[in-house]
Amino acid sequence: MEQKLHTPEGVRDIYNKECETKLTLQKKLSTVLHLYGYRDIQTPTFEYYDVFREEIGSTSTQELYKFFDREGNILALRPDITPSVARAAATLFEAEDFPIRLCYAGNTFINHSSYQGRLKENTQLGAELIGLDTIEADAEMIAMVVDGLKKVGLSEFQVSIGHVDFIQSLMNAADLSEEETEEIRALITNRNYFGIDELLDGRKVRDSVREAFHILPELVGGEEVLDKALLAAPDLTARLAVTRLQHICRLLKLYGAQDHVTFDLSMIGSYGYYTGIIFRAYTYGTGDAIVRGGRYDHLLEKFGKNTPSIGFAIILDELMSALSRQKIKVEAMHQNLIVYTEATEEEAVSLACSFRSRGRNIELLKRDPEEDREPYEAYARRTGISAMLFLRDDQKVDMVNMQTGEEKTVDLITQM
Repeated sequence: MEQKLHTPEGVRDIYNKECETKLTLQKKLSTVLHLYGYRDIQTPTFEYYDVFREEIGSTSTQELYKFFDREGNILALRPDITPSVARAAATLFEAEDFPIRLCYAGNTFINHSSYQGRLKENTQLGAELIGLDTIEADAEMIAMVVDGLKKVGLSEFQVSIGHVDFIQSLMNAADLSEEETEEIRALITNRNYFGIDELLDGRKVRDSVREAFHILPELVGGEEVLDKALLAAPDLTARLAVTRLQHICRLLKLYGAQDHVTFDLSMIGSYGYYTGIIFRAYTYGTGDAIVRGGRYDHLLEKFGKNTPSIGFAIILDELMSALSRQKIKVEAMHQNLIVYTEATEEEAVSLACSFRSRGRNIELLKRDPEEDREPYEAYARRTGISAMLFLRDDQKVDMVNMQTGEEKTVDLITQM
């Protein structure tokens, strides 16, 4: 049997500097969520299949990784963490009447078609606010996204906000069949507005509704597009959706987040369980959203707790790609290297213990007395070492800053 030494398609190894960067991002983003009062939760990597079944609206069942346990129950790797948190919250906080703020980080698994060229395993970090259906809750979520992305060094990004009721009201007013509704959803997603005009041609659709579909491309932008959307709204439900967005906009100004917010009334939720506002964050250097979120007021009902909720997930792999292409450096914990010989072993271990007690990461490497510095400098550069202390047998230390190339030689005793 041939030994498989490479990873399966759609997954990959992450190590050294990239892994450090990823963990640093997780720590920084988690810090922001904790500052808003969110508490950590960990849910299983796999659940009973029913947690992600078709009517939950998370992911197509064809894209789930499914398998059986010993008792014959169907299990699935989680494609999305929100249903898992909803299931946990419905059972663990069944009797809680106050809002529940939870945050998480974990890997998700979607069996995309191979031709899509997308990773099948991604890391998500997110937050869920359970028990509040208010504009304050909506604004808090978006403000957290803005603060989190700023925290990791992004400055050029936009959080695009929509509302599922606006598009749904247009669909209802056009009296479309289920098949036609799905077709229009696909056309809107692909920004094919000519295709929408073509589909509506020949149908008995009110002129005002037809015009609302026609101006969808214009309902994208700053606060001013909400006034235009209000005029185009076909019914009370759509008007209430736009009014809610106007109130959220006012609150986001209080948070100082307005410069990173736009509105898109043509936005369609990527998950079937979304019921109210939906939002995505975009930046340069990646072809997909780096954050996806929205309100899901009926999801917890599926698990026995009738309560409104809203949440978001930051896709760390997409965020890392964007930061890398924008050449934004994520300052990870510095790694330091001490190179020593048999003659300086005692001093080297003593130095390492002293540095570690002060919170510095120290790697020890023993060398042969005849070996010079060059191979160790090459190793330090290759592995992202910040500084190297090269202990010489004459009780001198060559201190090399691997980031700047600066170096100096001092007496070993001064470092002890």
